[in-house]
Amino acid sequence: MDVNQALEKLYSLQKFGIKLGLSNIEHLLELLGNPQKKFGCFHIAGTNGKGSTSSFTTSILIEKGYKVGLYTSPHFVRFNERIRINGTEIPDDYVASFVSSLSEYMDKHKPTFFEATTALAFKYFADMGVDYAVIETGLGGRLDATNVILPIASVITSISLEHTEILGSTIEQIAGEKGGIIKKNTKVFLGRLPFDAENVLINISRNLNSEVFKVTDYTKEQNNSFSFVSPLIAFNNIDTPLRGIYQKYNASLSILVLSESLGIKDKNIISRGLENVVKNSGIQGRYEIYSEKPRVIFDSAHNLEGVTSFLTAFKEEANDYKTRHLLFGAMRDKTIELMLQSLSPYFDEIHLNTIEYERAASVSELSSIASKLNLVCKVENNGADFIEHFIKSQETDKCLVVLGSMYVLGEIKKQLLMKKKLDIFSQ
Repeated sequence: MDVNQALEKLYSLQKFGIKLGLSNIEHLLELLGNPQKKFGCFHIAGTNGKGSTSSFTTSILIEKGYKVGLYTSPHFVRFNERIRINGTEIPDDYVASFVSSLSEYMDKHKPTFFEATTALAFKYFADMGVDYAVIETGLGGRLDATNVILPIASVITSISLEHTEILGSTIEQIAGEKGGIIKKNTKVFLGRLPFDAENVLINISRNLNSEVFKVTDYTKEQNNSFSFVSPLIAFNNIDTPLRGIYQKYNASLSILVLSESLGIKDKNIISRGLENVVKNSGIQGRYEIYSEKPRVIFDSAHNLEGVTSFLTAFKEEANDYKTRHLLFGAMRDKTIELMLQSLSPYFDEIHLNTIEYERAASVSELSSIASKLNLVCKVENNGADFIEHFIKSQETDKCLVVLGSMYVLGEIKKQLLMKKKLDIFSQ
């Protein structure tokens, strides 16, 4: 079995959908020798910010000299992006070997795609002897396949209404689901949360005899500076290559986690970790500058909270451009109307795009929602072609923001990469 056959086998498991519960993953991991018990873990959940916080945490650990696994989802271009050690993606041959060895098991027991991928990550990290692994949850927390670990720290970055059909219809219910990653006698770290969600998580922690640290107790925004001050370490001005005030909170949350749980407080190491976050973690799609002139920005804001965070950063440069374009695509289970309503005042032209994926909103669905808001939008059948044409125009007084689902951005990035390869091949 080669890697393409292995990935085809893995993706075929998606037909089994989402199975909330831990019995399947526990059975599979027991068969593999419980690899998740062979390294220290940091478990990170949240509606938004968990990918960035996972990346900052990983990067600081790497700069400290540890061998660090990072498990995130979904991927942008390649499946292998989900599983990394010190920034390097899992090799194709390991993926192929793992899937081949479990092919009969998969046929018989029918694990979900996420369960099989989670088991793959844990086995790889154990086989490669990582010191620590930073594990991002998939959906929710309590019944998420990753929730079989006993973490050094449980981290919850943010909470807003999402996947209400699965996680609950209120902030409190969703907080309860995400708070399921909190274990007895562990340290719990909270990002900026709604008051009601924070109360739920504090109560869960108290009942489990777990100590709570809130990032808002250690951070301060003042004028153009953002400081982090704790009894162990202080930064007068947090700076990261990931733009937006929300990324400063994510970075601060990572500093708090590692200083309080592992005693990491060397400012030079932490500063290098923040500075090298992209190289060390491979993070993409967070206010990512794809082209400078003309300006093209990729951002994976996939819900209203993400859009609001994006706009806090975009407002700082929006007036630098004569014309602002938005290329937008989203999953149909998101609050598309509210997202477009928030975005529309900042853009002169809105272009709609979709991908071939069962959860993706079609351009007709997007157009219908836009019409309700009295927005005149253009349909772009090929997002990559549109971006290429925009860049080739060399009109530096314009900017283009490509925003929405990670799945949409990932498909566009994949198409752009293929175009670059074809261009090189034809030269």
